[in-house]
Amino acid sequence: MPSEAEKRLHRCCLAGHRPEKLDRPENEVKEWLRRQISDAVAAGYRTFISGMEPGTDILAAQIVREKKEKDPTLHLICAVPWPDYEKEWNFIWQVQYRFLLEKADLVKYFLKSGTGEDDIYRRRREWTVNHCSRLIAYCNGTPGGTWDTIEYAVRAGTEIVTNIPEMVEEYRQGILHFRFFAPGQNSERKILSTVQAARE
Repeated sequence: MPSEAEKRLHRCCLAGHRPEKLDRPENEVKEWLRRQISDAVAAGYRTFISGMEPGTDILAAQIVREKKEKDPTLHLICAVPWPDYEKEWNFIWQVQYRFLLEKADLVKYFLKSGTGEDDIYRRRREWTVNHCSRLIAYCNGTPGGTWDTIEYAVRAGTEIVTNIPEMVEEYRQGILHFRFFAPGQNSERKILSTVQAARE
């Protein structure tokens, strides 16, 4: 029986933005995901973990499901905050989400219901990264859950495959960071280089 560490070597987690944050047409993002997932399969990855949010997560899970039909050695794990998580979504995303959960090899729930814990998304993010050795992430370079996942993967020493490799490398080297501006000035987080920060 393989150890957890050995299983982790063949697991890959999938992350990316919701539809409203995608900076390219959905079909282009899905084609990028297809190439990265195909490369991962060729490299020996057999289990793929998706957080199952609308957008990139579901698009990636769809690709894994399609590949599973031709290759029964592949597996899909859906990491979901709680049952009925999708009930407030757009109907089309709800249908796709429920279909994928039915086809998944494992559905991991973190709560019994959608109340009572504020850090559930952090828990899911860390669980998915901790259970894989490669992260495939489509990111537009702005702050949010996808970038938080990349940051955590950098700290965990996980291999990262992304569409913004230069930005991830700058973060890894300490050249790039996010900073909150004071309330009343700007509520958004901004990307700053250490040189820019020193000049302010």
